[in-house]
Amino acid sequence: MFTSLTEKFERVFASIRSRGKLSENDVRETVREVRRALLEADVNFRVVKDFVTRVEARLVGDEVHKSFTPEQQIIRVVNEELTQLLGGTAVPFHLKQPTSVVMVVGLQGSGKTTFCAKLAATLRKRGRKPLLVGLDVYRPAAMDQLEILAKQIAVPVSRGQAGETDVIALMQRGRDVARDKLCDTLVLDTAGRLHVDDEMMEELSRLREVAKPEEILLVVDSMTGQEAVNVATAFHERLQLTGIVLSKLDGDARGGAALSVRSVVGVPIKFASIGEKLSDLEPFHPDRMAGRILGMGDVLSLIEKTQESIDLDQAAALEKRVRSQAFDLSDFLGELRRFKKMGPLEDIMKMIPGASRALPAGAIDPKQMGRVEAIICSMTPEERARPQLLNGSRRKRIARGSGTTVQDVNQLLRQFEQMKKMMKTMGRMQKMKRKRLPF
Repeated sequence: MFTSLTEKFERVFASIRSRGKLSENDVRETVREVRRALLEADVNFRVVKDFVTRVEARLVGDEVHKSFTPEQQIIRVVNEELTQLLGGTAVPFHLKQPTSVVMVVGLQGSGKTTFCAKLAATLRKRGRKPLLVGLDVYRPAAMDQLEILAKQIAVPVSRGQAGETDVIALMQRGRDVARDKLCDTLVLDTAGRLHVDDEMMEELSRLREVAKPEEILLVVDSMTGQEAVNVATAFHERLQLTGIVLSKLDGDARGGAALSVRSVVGVPIKFASIGEKLSDLEPFHPDRMAGRILGMGDVLSLIEKTQESIDLDQAAALEKRVRSQAFDLSDFLGELRRFKKMGPLEDIMKMIPGASRALPAGAIDPKQMGRVEAIICSMTPEERARPQLLNGSRRKRIARGSGTTVQDVNQLLRQFEQMKKMMKTMGRMQKMKRKRLPF
C-alpha cells in the first residue's frame, strides 16, 4: 500500500535528518522533493500545487517549533496537511433507516461486486441483516460471481435470470425477497461499463429515483491514477455520491487516486479495500492513512486487527500455558495461524512505527512463515510437545515432509528454544514484581 510513495517520502526526510535547523533554502528544496514525489505518484497536479503551497507557507512561518528537529518539523506539517488532503476526519458509515438501501456504482473491473460482498460481511458483523441484489445485467458472469461470494459469507442474494434486463424490476424483486427473509439492508450491485457514458448514467439515475438509497458508494480502482478523478467527478454530478471506496490498495497502486479524489470531488472516502479476502475491508481514517504513507505506522488499526483475531478465552489459556512452561510447538503453530489472519506480514509491519525504516525493502520474507508452518505440520503431536525427541533421522523426515532442509528445521528449533527461554525469564520477572508489591 503506497510503498513507492512511502519510500520517496522517507528519502526526503532522511536528507534533512542531520541538519541543525531549517533555512528557507532547505524548505524550498524539501518542498520541491515533496512535489516531485506526489507528481510521480500520479496525484492531480492542481492538488499537488495547493498542497505544497500550504506546506511551504507553514514551514517558513511562525508555526515552526524550536523544540523540533528539522525532520520532525517537516513530518509534522506534511502529516497534518496530508491528513486534511485525505478528508481531515473519518466519516463513519452508519445506516440510520430501519430498512436501508446501499447503491454501489463504478466502472467495470473496479471491484464493485467483490466490494458488495465485503460490505455485506461487514454489515453482518455490525448486527444488520444484508441482502445482496444483483443488477448487473450486462456482464455475463456478474450475478454468478455475486452468488458465489454470497455463499462464502452466508448472506442471501437476489438475482435475475438469463435474458432479464429491467434493473428496476430486479431491484423491486429484491425488496420483496428482503421482506420475506427479514433483511434490513439491500446492497445493490449495479452494472458498470468500460467508460462513463450517457446510457449508463441514465440507467443509474432512474434506479436512484426508484430505490431512494441511503448511501451511494463509488468504487474507484486505486491503480487508475488521475483518471479516477474524472470518473468520480462524472458520477458525482449525476448521482450525488455519499462516499467513495478505494479498491485494490494491495496492488501496485502509486496513491494518486487516494490523494486526489477526495480533494477534487469533495466526497468523503469511507472504505479502503486492502486485499482479496472478503474480510479485507477497512473503514477509511485519513489520519491513519497519512501515517502509513509517511512511514509513521498505524498503531490504532493494528490494535483493532489484533482484537478481531484474538479469542479472549484462548488468550487466557495460552497465558496459563506460558506461565507453567507448557508452551509447545502446537501452541506456537496456533499463534502463527492467528497472526496470519491479521493480513499480509508486510502490511502488519508497516503499522508499527519505525518498522519500515528499521527494516529495508525485501527484509521481510512472507514465505518464511509458510515454511515454519509446513515444518511444524510435518511433526507428530508428540514431537511438537517434546522437541527433545527430534534426533537426526526425525529431522531428516520432517525436512522431507515439509519440502525444506534439515538446516531450516534446526533453525526453527533453535529459535523456539530461545523464545521459550525469553518467556521463562519474563515469567520470573513478573513473579518478582508481584512479591515486591505491598498489596
